[in-house]
Amino acid sequence: MNSALKVSKRDGRQESLDLDKIHKVVTWAADGLDNVSVSEVELRAHLQFYDGIQTSEIHETLIKAAADLISEQAPDYQFLAARLNIFHLRKKAYGQFEPPSLLAHVRRMVEEKRYDEALLTDYTEEEFQVMETFLDHSRDLTFSYAAVKQLEGKYLVQNRVTGQVYESAQFLYILIAACLFSGYDRERRLDYIRRFYDAISTFKLSLPTPIMAGVRTPTRQFSSCVLIEAGDSLDSINATASAIVKYVSQRAGIGINGGRIRALGSPIRGGEAFHTGCIPFYKHFQTAVKSCSQGGVRGGAATLFYPIWHLEVESLLVLKNNRGVEENRVRHIDYGVQLNKLMYERLIKNGNITLFSPSDVPGLYDAFFEDQELFEKLYNQYEQQDGIRKKVVKAVDLFSSMMQERASTGRIYIQNVDHCNTHSPFNPAKAPVRQSNLCLEIALPTKPLMDVNDDSGEIALCTLAAFNLGAISNLDEFENLSDLIVRALDSLLDYQDYPVPAAKRASLGRRTLGVGVINYAYYLAKHGTRYSDGSANGLTHRTFEAMQYWLLKASVQLAKEQGACPLFQDTTYAQGILPIDSYKKDVDTFCEEALHCDWEGLRRDIIQYGLRNSTLSALMPSETSSQISNATNGIEPPRGYISVKQSKDGILKQVVPEFEQLKGAYELLWQIPNNQGYLQLVGIMQKFIDQSISANTNYDPSRFGGKVPMQQLLKDLLLAYKYGVKTLYYHNTRDGMEDPQKDLNNLQEPATTVIETEDDDCAGGACKI
Repeated sequence: MNSALKVSKRDGRQESLDLDKIHKVVTWAADGLDNVSVSEVELRAHLQFYDGIQTSEIHETLIKAAADLISEQAPDYQFLAARLNIFHLRKKAYGQFEPPSLLAHVRRMVEEKRYDEALLTDYTEEEFQVMETFLDHSRDLTFSYAAVKQLEGKYLVQNRVTGQVYESAQFLYILIAACLFSGYDRERRLDYIRRFYDAISTFKLSLPTPIMAGVRTPTRQFSSCVLIEAGDSLDSINATASAIVKYVSQRAGIGINGGRIRALGSPIRGGEAFHTGCIPFYKHFQTAVKSCSQGGVRGGAATLFYPIWHLEVESLLVLKNNRGVEENRVRHIDYGVQLNKLMYERLIKNGNITLFSPSDVPGLYDAFFEDQELFEKLYNQYEQQDGIRKKVVKAVDLFSSMMQERASTGRIYIQNVDHCNTHSPFNPAKAPVRQSNLCLEIALPTKPLMDVNDDSGEIALCTLAAFNLGAISNLDEFENLSDLIVRALDSLLDYQDYPVPAAKRASLGRRTLGVGVINYAYYLAKHGTRYSDGSANGLTHRTFEAMQYWLLKASVQLAKEQGACPLFQDTTYAQGILPIDSYKKDVDTFCEEALHCDWEGLRRDIIQYGLRNSTLSALMPSETSSQISNATNGIEPPRGYISVKQSKDGILKQVVPEFEQLKGAYELLWQIPNNQGYLQLVGIMQKFIDQSISANTNYDPSRFGGKVPMQQLLKDLLLAYKYGVKTLYYHNTRDGMEDPQKDLNNLQEPATTVIETEDDDCAGGACKI
């Protein structure tokens, strides 16, 4: 049936609107899906058609019409909308639905300088023909709507000015595999490419944004996290800012250690002038972070770290809040406050904390990370020493100020620096961990830069990926998947470029990786376990034990083939110390699960052969990359069965996996009564994870009569420390308005929007640490 309306074709021709053609496309997209109505999508779309409408706009209208129908009652509209979007993207990329041959596509993209020309020099025509047989373009049709929009917005190679897309997802996956295994010998690499392609295109492995967006393109910088430490000199501070600009421009999230910078009023040049303090230099770092948009993929972002005993801490704690004026606020970066056992003990005993400028107390700042006994000795000594500038504050007042700012902004993070160094893959006497990263899961050694062009400092990079727990049916699968992901990420370290020499030296010396998980909430639901009641403790212990064990085994095997990383002797692994030896034993009080893997055999192998990689694991948020796999993000409980996510493309609705079958099995965020069960699970994970974990705390004020008491915030902070948690990321507060789109989209509670983004007796002295 033809309509009286005219449509404008891509070449400018006009013809009558063909409703039959539209019906065929929507019917194709609806094939095999439950509770979706082709006519309902057509009706909603047709109401928005007008005379002269572009054919591309018709596609977009159909996609939006289907996406608007996603609901708890009809979750399969997310796949109908996704298929329509895939159809649309392929038409934009290729002018037709069927993709071209792999080799023809690569030749065209290399000629247009959109792909790395090494693809054509590293591989023969015959190898491309073999890779063609690996491709399964029908896997495009397994994406959810949110996944396709993320692909379109962030990952597919495109002209970000015009919006022209040049590839589809299966080409993205196969070419990432080809780039990462290009250095392998011809006898083995095609097998690894096939296996790795299958693992990432069926969502068993999840890759982060820098790899998805960058590998196969001429830009070769794919580390997700960059840790840069500033020294207490103008040369070092400027070198830090320069390094920040270089890495922000290449899609990396930044961790900045600004804790060494001396306090306001300190003498400089022998008393010739007073130092301006931390805030002007923190502003300098903020300007560097916000100077680039990361190629249109995402905006620059950073977290800046400082110790709680810094003389300026009372001013630093409020830098992010909405009070004050621009001169005394630095609001567009986040902050990590560094703590240790001595600071917590002062809180518990209702004692005082003495604040110092690091420049006035020689050795104290370094001991804070390297040697806890020495730190306590020096700290007590400097407290008693006359002639040192200092300020004494009540510990409970300082901790309460910190937690108040954490609660009000959500973005004041916590780093327990002693746990980061005592339960660490690094020997703190050789390679102390002095900071974390943007998302609080990386814990790697750094050294201040003196000049951006030399390698005297150390910039830490971490290359990330994740296992999709929801796609793993047996823990034995970790063996093959660990082999694939460790080899791929280790190859990436040699494949990528390093814009700053200090980063190259550290990366190739330490070869640090951070493999985490996505879909943990779905994993718990399908196993009938929950966050809050301890039922998931044993499952979590078995899962993360197997994960870390097989990651280490894979790295040992690589060390046998290619040698241990050059700086292996800086690790505790070189001393025969494993994560199971140094975790906080309080974990054993709520999880009595035995160890199931051959750790002693592994220990002997590590001592004999070494490890190719200083670190193997870190649990990142994976907020964006998890959507590609239609998975719940990281280790977090979902806020609702349908998450409504704001993006530059509009409102995206994502349904939790197997919603209809497992609706009653999911434990949603605001159903969880308190943080204790969640923090116990994080403690169990941390027993095995060699870096850190992006762990959140969550509060519903209605459970406390409208306001969360400070006593509860401090109790949870102490619990996290007691369980060995290294870092705390977001502080989430339920505001009663989790779903501003609820009426618009006719969603029912508990569907919610995912956001990115008072008492002074502490815990009554009852928490022993």
